[in-house]
Amino acid sequence: MSALEWLDGTLNGTAFEAFGQGVKWSDMVGNVMGLTALALGWRRSIWTWPAQFLAGLILVAAYASAQLSGGVGKQLLVIGVAVWGWRQWQRGASAAAEDGGSAAAGRPSGDRAGDRAGDRADGRITVRFATWRERGLLLAGTVAGTAAVGGLFTLYPQLSWSPWADAYIFVGTLAAMVAQARGWVEFWFAWLLVDLVGVPLAFGSGLAFSGLVYVIYFVLVLWGLRDWWLRSRAKAANDPALEGTPA
Repeated sequence: MSALEWLDGTLNGTAFEAFGQGVKWSDMVGNVMGLTALALGWRRSIWTWPAQFLAGLILVAAYASAQLSGGVGKQLLVIGVAVWGWRQWQRGASAAAEDGGSAAAGRPSGDRAGDRAGDRADGRITVRFATWRERGLLLAGTVAGTAAVGGLFTLYPQLSWSPWADAYIFVGTLAAMVAQARGWVEFWFAWLLVDLVGVPLAFGSGLAFSGLVYVIYFVLVLWGLRDWWLRSRAKAANDPALEGTPA
């Protein structure tokens, strides 16, 4: 047995039984890493991106074993966007490190502008709601992408047994991660919409742990949405002239 075959057999081996289905190691470990990434994203920590990268690598094996090509493609996108998101947040943190010192200097420690500069210098982003133009572009891109990917999966049915649901999750995940990288509160709404389809699809595909984790995601997303929403409103109240502009 080759090392690759051994690794595949180990990752996709059964860890335990749940809901009458065997839970694979790849399904379990990858989704635990995904939960960690979501929690770090809630905290606006730059380490959310390495966690998403590792989760994507592991979940590629899980979705490949379930013959969900859309899921595999989704995780490959997660890996690629995680690299891009890391660079986006690093760039913002570097810029804040240069500007933040002077921005925070001479201000009381409780000053909101100084606190925001400190957040960004620590690798955290200032969150905001997207403008209507940005929302429109994100929605249009999501609809067009779903139509294109769904059409591809329908044309080549061997790629997915559930083409439109797979396409919806595939493109919806990309849209959510792009919104997260930009620091938009709409990131959380995109994840909620992905979860609505992801839960039944995961259970129906024999990935019981993924289905359970999607339920946990749903709860964490609601908490994260509340936190980012309040932060964006506080920022808008403090800097009303800057509302809707890039952070």
